[in-house]
Amino acid sequence: MFLIIWVTLSLSCLSIAAAEPVSFPIVRRTSSESNKDWAAIADGLRGKYGYPQVSSSKKRASLASVAIINQDSDTSYLASVTIGTPAQRFNVVLDTGSSDLWVVDSGCTGCDPTIPTFKSSSSSTFQMSSTQTGEPATVSIQYGSGAVAGTVVEDIVSLGGVSVSKQTWVLVDQTSSDLLSGTNAGIMGLAFKGLANTGATPFWQALANGNQLSAPEMSFWINRLIGDSSEQTEVFGGIFTLGGTNTTLYTGDIDFQNLQSASSPLYWMLQVSEVTVQGSKVNIPTGDSANAAIDTGTTLIGAPQAAVQAIYAAIPNSQSLESVGMKGYYGFPCSTDVSITIAFGGKSWPISSRDMNLGTPGGTSLCVGAIFDLTAGSAVEAGGNNPSWVVGDTFLKNVYSVFRADPPSVGFAQLSENAGGSGSSAGNGTDSSDASASFGLPSTVSISLLTIVLGMSWFC
Repeated sequence: MFLIIWVTLSLSCLSIAAAEPVSFPIVRRTSSESNKDWAAIADGLRGKYGYPQVSSSKKRASLASVAIINQDSDTSYLASVTIGTPAQRFNVVLDTGSSDLWVVDSGCTGCDPTIPTFKSSSSSTFQMSSTQTGEPATVSIQYGSGAVAGTVVEDIVSLGGVSVSKQTWVLVDQTSSDLLSGTNAGIMGLAFKGLANTGATPFWQALANGNQLSAPEMSFWINRLIGDSSEQTEVFGGIFTLGGTNTTLYTGDIDFQNLQSASSPLYWMLQVSEVTVQGSKVNIPTGDSANAAIDTGTTLIGAPQAAVQAIYAAIPNSQSLESVGMKGYYGFPCSTDVSITIAFGGKSWPISSRDMNLGTPGGTSLCVGAIFDLTAGSAVEAGGNNPSWVVGDTFLKNVYSVFRADPPSVGFAQLSENAGGSGSSAGNGTDSSDASASFGLPSTVSISLLTIVLGMSWFC
């Protein structure tokens, strides 16, 4: 499940200075939650993390701030990158749950012809990679809802005014049917090098290694729009900051927790230490079964079966939705105000009841809960670098999140009033037009031809 963030890089409204972080605003597209194929979204996330699918449904010495586009009621978040000389602009997924960068080639097979594509012949800095035999280096990447394949190449890549001159990425010429849509042209993975199918250093790590960032950090504020009745297709959806933090978006201290497997990390993985439901602590698996990937590219929260059962057992009158074709999901009476907190280390963070309620699918009068069984039907064992939880935007909309490379850690902070928080707990979101004005951004954000997708179902 990936959220898609379309970033309108109107750099005139962004303050980008050397040795300062860069922040980027976000926009989203609305739709009815009840019409989404949540079963397919869950299967996509299972596939992304190596769990069997259970349904037949289709699946900086600088600091820069970039606006994100929120698409499809918090399902996807997008941002804009440029590649080549002269620069060609694309919206791609900012995904802390993967590590490869790719965009679509102009000769792509199976791609929607309306999707923006990269024209290698138009870039004077474009270079092909090759194998020891001199043949072009190729790679395929499998996601939960499909796959892409293409050629490993190099070119200059820029985001929010910072650049890597010889970034390795994949020029994709084959995709699964319907894998991409709208202006989404690819994905930028923001996890660690060891997870990259190309073996290349991810864009953010290349910037950090080259001392181009004021701090080896990436930060996200993801705006909540779930349940909004607005008919706009893309609206302001938050801020991505590269090279540090945006202090206007959070209050108090950032609570950093060191990564599991910090010596050789693949994912941004923490350990869930406690969950409360309706004010009471519930029993969840511990040890490796509590390892959680913190994934901006995932819409919901996937958890091990025992934890999911314990959570919904504490919500009155909840029940499994397997009988209506949603294996791993639970529903509860729509009138129930679900109160859940998750702790990583010693601090607990509340999840808004709006984020927990996905609406009513066909075949049931119950509302679908946003925490589902990631391991349904699976024999995959927890341990090592394999997460048992995947904590996506259902949680991340409630906090300011910071991904720090040195020491490897993830931090959370309380949202400021500017970001829709109360300053003491997670807020209920803020109006997109008001929010964009608060950060010196235009109240109406035009959508570029590039889309960064975070947490959309096919990347799950």
